[in-house]
Amino acid sequence: MSDPQDWRRLHPRTLLAGVAVLCGVAGGAALPAFLSLSSGSRPAWQAAAWVLAGATLLIGGGAAADWVRLRRTRYRVGAELVELHTGLAVVKRRSLARERIRSVDLTANPLERVLGLVKVRIGTGEHTDGESTLELDLVTRAEGEHLRRTLLARAEAPEDPSHDGVLAAVDPRWIRYAPVSFVTPLLATAAAGAVMQVSDWFGAQEEVIHWIGERFEDVSLPWMIVDLALLAAVAGLVGALGLWVEMWFRYRLEREPGGTLRVRRGLFTARSISLEERRLRGVELVEPLGVRLFRAARLDAVATGLAQDDDDKHGDLKNLVPPVPRAVAHRVAAQVLRETEPPTGAPLAAHPRAALRRRTGWALWAGLGPAAVLAVLGARLTPVLGYAAAVLAAVLTPLALLLARDAYRNLGHGVSGAYLVTRSGTLRRSTVALQRAGVIGWTVKQSWFQRRAGVLTLSATTAAGEGAYAVYDAGESQGLAFAAEAVPDLLTPFLEPVEAPDTPEARLTVR
Repeated sequence: MSDPQDWRRLHPRTLLAGVAVLCGVAGGAALPAFLSLSSGSRPAWQAAAWVLAGATLLIGGGAAADWVRLRRTRYRVGAELVELHTGLAVVKRRSLARERIRSVDLTANPLERVLGLVKVRIGTGEHTDGESTLELDLVTRAEGEHLRRTLLARAEAPEDPSHDGVLAAVDPRWIRYAPVSFVTPLLATAAAGAVMQVSDWFGAQEEVIHWIGERFEDVSLPWMIVDLALLAAVAGLVGALGLWVEMWFRYRLEREPGGTLRVRRGLFTARSISLEERRLRGVELVEPLGVRLFRAARLDAVATGLAQDDDDKHGDLKNLVPPVPRAVAHRVAAQVLRETEPPTGAPLAAHPRAALRRRTGWALWAGLGPAAVLAVLGARLTPVLGYAAAVLAAVLTPLALLLARDAYRNLGHGVSGAYLVTRSGTLRRSTVALQRAGVIGWTVKQSWFQRRAGVLTLSATTAAGEGAYAVYDAGESQGLAFAAEAVPDLLTPFLEPVEAPDTPEARLTVR
């Protein structure tokens, strides 16, 4: 029988955090409720009394529920298991084997930081429906750090001064890459939508539209659209800068004793994310188009156990480094993988010209297809659509062809030491360095069009990251030879040489 003294409870200051949140909710709802109640025949004092009674009921009821939860929740860290018991009428008992624990992540919002509390998320890294994680909401910061060190304690890895300690720390100059991310236009659109939505809540949407119209009554319609777009862009820019500061303030990537990578970051919500090196299968160098134009890149981990539950709010656990100069990203990749040279910067084999022709065909369809539809509609409905089709074709087709050529130039694959490397993408160029030992299978796909072009798509299957990483439109013999070289004896038994009539060399094919 286990000792009852081993059981621990959540910290009592959890009640203060819950009450503070409820006060904020009640305060935010009080003014609209008061205005709604007092707008009729009900006197103001009566409306205020109803609002006060509702707020008291909300705060008191919520605090009572939190108190019950606090009293009925307990956890224990044993020699073999971590256990969590919670529930009122039905006690829910959950446990995780300590040997299976792969992550202990700590988060704290501003209120929790003021109270010295953190939320602890303990996970095994398995792809399940939530049974692979335990959450302690909330414990003291010291207790959270103690749990993290205790549960992730492993036999220490050999020391390597060149790759241990702090691998990367925030540089304020990195913020210059925030405005060129895809987040900026999304935030600009969200800002414009938020203005209209909030004005609609208060029944003032027409007044807002009228006020905007008055500001631009002496401006032509095209210039008004340009001005509004610029205002939205400024809002998006400010939002992107603020989001970057919130996410990456005090950022620090370090390797701790025992071979654990730890990322700490966050301004208002502090995050501490731990990743065991034995779960690491490689890295991914991500270069969205805007960031790539400024010769920068982001670095993500390719590791087992990073898949999240459906209700998980930490979808960025794999981010090791924010957008930084590409040279910095390569250097950190080498340090994370304990390599002297970064596999992500290795020279890659080019793909055949057939891959370019395929992408050029897609580009022509993307540029001329919508224009053709408009032209047909214009012939039947109005000539205006015909003019719109001509403008659309003139704008989209050259842009699509440029992106197609860029997509072809970005294709590549190769082997660098213990890693196979594959690169693809244009709007989001991705270079993946994957441990050859982590590849558990190959998938060869070849559509009818690919067979005619003499190319195929080869996917390396792994238990980490996205589960499979593809080499798109490689030459038939080229792709199969790459798979045979990268992971010997995995695909080789299924290959056979076939003499090509137009070349003295034999090519490979799948039996």
